[in-house]
Order: sequence, then structure tokens, then C-alpha cells
Amino acid sequence: MISKKEVEHIAKLARLGVSQKEVNKFQKELSKILDYFKKLEEMDISDVEPTSHSVLLENIKREDKADPQEIETKKDLLEAVPKEKEGYIKVKSIL
Repeated sequence: MISKKEVEHIAKLARLGVSQKEVNKFQKELSKILDYFKKLEEMDISDVEPTSHSVLLENIKREDKADPQEIETKKDLLEAVPKEKEGYIKVKSIL
């Protein structure tokens, strides 16, 4: 079982503040997770072929072209805003 000190250390690394109640809860949960990984390590997978992807698709890309409808929508939008500069909406700085 993972110790309370280890749980507190993990919480500190993750910059999480945890109560003692949460430490106890996470101690149990993390121990269950680690026990599950131990069970996985014990499994015999010698008959299983290695895989890298379950999907055989590679480099699916769309053609990079402008949509005429989007261009018209952008023009309509820019005509409706109070200030525009070089095709972008101009707003007051916020910082």
C-alpha cells in the first residue's frame, strides 16, 4: 500500500492542497490503481502480437483552400464592426 507520506509528496508535486481526509482517500485509491498495474504486469501476453495503432489511416489531410462562403461572411462581419484594420476587428487594448 502506498504510504500517506507518498500521497502528500505526490500532492505537493502537483501543487495540490489536500486535507487529511483526502490523503486517506487518495491513499486507498492510488493503492488500488497500483495493484491493478501489478496484475497487468503478471499477465501472459506472449501470444499477443504487438500493435502501434488500432486504425490503419495515415496522414489524412484536407485540401487547404478558402471557402467562398466564409470569405463573404468575414466581409459582412467586418462591415458591421465599428473599427477594422487590415482585415481584423480592432478593439481597445485590455492590458
